[in-house]
Amino acid sequence: MNKARPLSEEEKDELEQALGHTFADKQWLDRAITHSSTGLAKGSNYERLEFLGDRVLGLCIAELLFKTFRAAPEGELSVRLNQLVSAESCAEIADEMELHRFIRTGADVKKITGKRMMNVRADVVESLIAAVYLDGGLEAARRFILRYWECRATRADAARRDAKTELQEWAHAKFGVTPAYKIDDRSGPDHDPRFTVTVEIKGVKPETGIDRSKRAAEQVAATKMLEREGIWQKPQAEN
Repeated sequence: MNKARPLSEEEKDELEQALGHTFADKQWLDRAITHSSTGLAKGSNYERLEFLGDRVLGLCIAELLFKTFRAAPEGELSVRLNQLVSAESCAEIADEMELHRFIRTGADVKKITGKRMMNVRADVVESLIAAVYLDGGLEAARRFILRYWECRATRADAARRDAKTELQEWAHAKFGVTPAYKIDDRSGPDHDPRFTVTVEIKGVKPETGIDRSKRAAEQVAATKMLEREGIWQKPQAEN
């Protein structure tokens, strides 16, 4: 379905409420939610805005992380930043804002809510950031970003990657070996099993994890070893 028509006044009001910003120049709203598939002139779609919004988002998130995690090393800050500005995170924000109701697309772009269109939803979020920035300045853009990203940015586990991957990289770098996992026990009924798994690295005290699947138990065991060895900090409230 072609949705190239301009936003109605009611839709603009809804979108402004979601953004937390009232536009002085409403043209930025139409441009920020217009995909190139509409066939409109290049200056009427969000491609250039997306470029700018990506940089504004990165700056504001970097500033937020720098102020929030005062003892975190550069590596941890980079991991947190990369996760928060990723297409996955931006698409989650788009879904939270229900942006699929506003995005203007051509007939060849369908199922905006589907996984295949994740990048479109992410791009529109970045475009809207740029639109707010151009209309209201950096402080207006920062307010919008903090509104949706601050709670995500301050989660204690936001910098964590897959525990098994992290443990394997650490074991390779420190000992030149690969962690070994073994199932110690499987208990419980078929519909609610419990797996007990131990992870071992030569020269390091083993750790055990328990969960409802073998892989989940391995992740628990890997997480416990990473925390015990000081590679990861145990989650705790930020001061």
